[in-house]
Amino acid sequence: MERSLFRFILRFSLRQQLFIIFMTALSFPVTYVTLELPKRIVNEALGEKPGWARGILGSDMDRITFLLALCFAFLLFVLISGAQKYYLNVYAGRLGELMLRRLRFQLYARILRFPLPHFKKVSQGEIIPMVIAETDPIGGYIGEAWSIPAYQGGTLLVYLIFIFVQDFWLGLAAVSLYPAQFWLIPKLQAKVNLLAKERVRTARQLSDKIGESISGIAEVHAHDTSRLERADVARRLGRIYEIRYDIFKRKFFIKFLNNFLAQLTPFFFYAIGGYFVIRAVETNDPSGLTLGALVAVLAAYKDLSSPWKELLAYYQQKEDVRIKYEQVVEQFDPPGALGEKIQDENPAPDFKLGGPLVAANLTYSEDGRVKSVEGVNFSLPLDRHAAVLGTGGSGKEELLLMLARLLEPTGGSIQIGSHRLSHLPEAVTGRNIAFVGASPYLFATTVRDNLFYGLKHRPMRPRDADDAARRERERYAALAESAGNIPDDPGADWIDYQAAGVSDLAALERRALEILTIVDMDDDMYQLGLRGVIDPKAKPELAAEILKARTALRERLAREDQAALIEPFDEHRFNDNATLGENLLFGTATDERLNPERLADQPYVARVLEKAGLLDELLVAGRQTAETMVELFVGLAPGNQLFEQYSFIAADELPEYQAILGRTANLPPAEYRAEDRRRLLALLFKVIPARHRLGVVTAAIKNHVLEARKLFRTELPPELKDAVEFFDADAYNKASTLLDNVLFGKVSFGQAQAQAKLARFVRVTLDELSLSESVMLFGLDFSVGVAGARLSAAQRQKLGLARAMLKRPDALILAEAGNALDGASQAKVIQNVLKEFKGRGVVWGLSRARFASQFDHLLVMRAGRVVEQGTFEQLNRPDTALKELLSAE
Repeated sequence: MERSLFRFILRFSLRQQLFIIFMTALSFPVTYVTLELPKRIVNEALGEKPGWARGILGSDMDRITFLLALCFAFLLFVLISGAQKYYLNVYAGRLGELMLRRLRFQLYARILRFPLPHFKKVSQGEIIPMVIAETDPIGGYIGEAWSIPAYQGGTLLVYLIFIFVQDFWLGLAAVSLYPAQFWLIPKLQAKVNLLAKERVRTARQLSDKIGESISGIAEVHAHDTSRLERADVARRLGRIYEIRYDIFKRKFFIKFLNNFLAQLTPFFFYAIGGYFVIRAVETNDPSGLTLGALVAVLAAYKDLSSPWKELLAYYQQKEDVRIKYEQVVEQFDPPGALGEKIQDENPAPDFKLGGPLVAANLTYSEDGRVKSVEGVNFSLPLDRHAAVLGTGGSGKEELLLMLARLLEPTGGSIQIGSHRLSHLPEAVTGRNIAFVGASPYLFATTVRDNLFYGLKHRPMRPRDADDAARRERERYAALAESAGNIPDDPGADWIDYQAAGVSDLAALERRALEILTIVDMDDDMYQLGLRGVIDPKAKPELAAEILKARTALRERLAREDQAALIEPFDEHRFNDNATLGENLLFGTATDERLNPERLADQPYVARVLEKAGLLDELLVAGRQTAETMVELFVGLAPGNQLFEQYSFIAADELPEYQAILGRTANLPPAEYRAEDRRRLLALLFKVIPARHRLGVVTAAIKNHVLEARKLFRTELPPELKDAVEFFDADAYNKASTLLDNVLFGKVSFGQAQAQAKLARFVRVTLDELSLSESVMLFGLDFSVGVAGARLSAAQRQKLGLARAMLKRPDALILAEAGNALDGASQAKVIQNVLKEFKGRGVVWGLSRARFASQFDHLLVMRAGRVVEQGTFEQLNRPDTALKELLSAE
């Protein structure tokens, strides 16, 4: 990257900047005319002079006509001047945005080439503001880098020429203070520049601190250190305040000085110019300074202050932006960054790595002093499986990262066949070598996108589009190239099916399920699929099959005399295993306004209950529930199991309900406070008759709730129509999960192992209907959350391993992959992976030495060196390093 902002501007926008100067030059004659015409109007149209221009149109004009002609000419040139300014401003703004886009793209591309150790020294909290916030003023400046000094400087020059033409001495008076400003302003600005640098550094450190607090929020809560963290942030904010306050004082002093000097010059105009006008009148000197000329000079000088202020503001902006640019670029040029050629070069599509993997005197040191890997030598055939063993700090992780070309050795070399690893482009290493660490990163998208991520190297097929979309795509590509961005379409099909050994998406999905089975994640995908929500319009076949499964499950439960495991939803029956609120709603809420937990907050619900004659009856039942809860829980410790059984009320809510009971004693429900009514209804809506057995939901209330249910549905206002998906025994509920649609009811309380039994019956039913694979495929659309937070650590490791295997690499490098799995699952995964990679290279850094017997070759590391290598049989002897690791387990 260009280290100088001005070289960056010249390199990528010289032609556009020259065009801006050319257009600016065209505006100067127009600007001069707008200054000359007012003088003509005063002296010739309004003054005593007859005016040489009264015949300019080929005929004599009277005074009024001449005045109007000059006025309309003035208006015309003002419009022309405004149009020129508009065009220049829009063009410069567009240029600035294109250059800002180019700069941000270059910075992001540099981030992708940072060496891994660099991310230990700088956090994303520092990098992100540099790319987004700190570059924003740079874009605004680049578009005006030449246009402002050209336009404003040229305008200033035009005004000065006009003033000198009117009177030489007035011209000298107009420029008399400029030399002092040229000398003084840069000296004052230099200190502001230094403070601006410090402000940027301090703001970055604050951003880093905030990011660190977010990442470590669990530790802050666990150790009660929020006061310490707030004190640290307060100190940093205080420092930023001091810096910015100092900047404001200095900047506004510069502004005060400029304003004073700008107002000093008119003093000379009035004094000296007035003197010359009076002299010319008294001596009747026709060549002397006229009143019109003095008025024009004063108007010109008034306009002169505007470009002068713009130039001074430009100078301050230029210095501020220059500092920002240099500081940003400095942070994006770390030592050891990948070369641009290595990242962009593409090999032949059928390129394969072959030959042995050879490490010669391999050394690595992160800080240049302590060597975490030292003098490692080995040769591994790429068709065999090797394990690397060692305790923490043995250097095995660094070794494996170097084998995957994610760390650059500080000494020695790695060869694969005839190729030196460090010279291979990333397109080779990224496609033919796969790496999986202990914490594989998952992007905040679906399982599918994360699984197929390793197959997306370049656009393979354009997206389907009509003519208008294609033209828009061509416009986008042209604009991207003009801004130095790559024109690739992110919406195209990027998946390289050939790399996965398949021909289309359907085959790839089947292959993905095979890989997920190999890594022992098939049951996880099944469970994720059951938790998913589908739109029956988008997947009508699957929705129809799930309805068949619903019927088949009912029949199976009836055949096996297990129908009592679930109480089905029935429009004409009260469901004792659902809350009272769920019975009233009889559907799945799609909006928080009708969430069963918040139904009591909804005015429409109160109107329905009142119309059904149920409101007072429910308030009485709600008060009885509150009385029972208070009697049960008074005096109990917050952790008592009764609170868990009656989970609809918390220990800290008891005093509130005691107060409500006191206020409502001996009052009819109609006189309860609005808030008390809401709280009592909310409490009753959480009662599950079959579970809580409080006796407050009587048969009469159940019947009235069924009546209210009909009213609720038929009279639902238009604004709430989309807030609930009502249950229908013959339709798929698009707001419920796939599993809930199969069950279509509530699991019965009091049935032994009801959940486990139902899970088994559901699986058998789906298997018989050949739907289990469809459910697993649907699980591919499960959103994994930020960094895979919605998955367990074991699931993240399995998914990372499956992603690496799917692209069929020539060599699979694993560093502690699978250490989050239990022993039995890890043994199964290792066995499956090695079987799948028969004839291809695997180097696995093991966390459990007992699995080493499954590998062809072992490397045992200690203190950065390979202390033993050979087969398991050769090393499994007394007094060996391998034996020590085995004994330690």
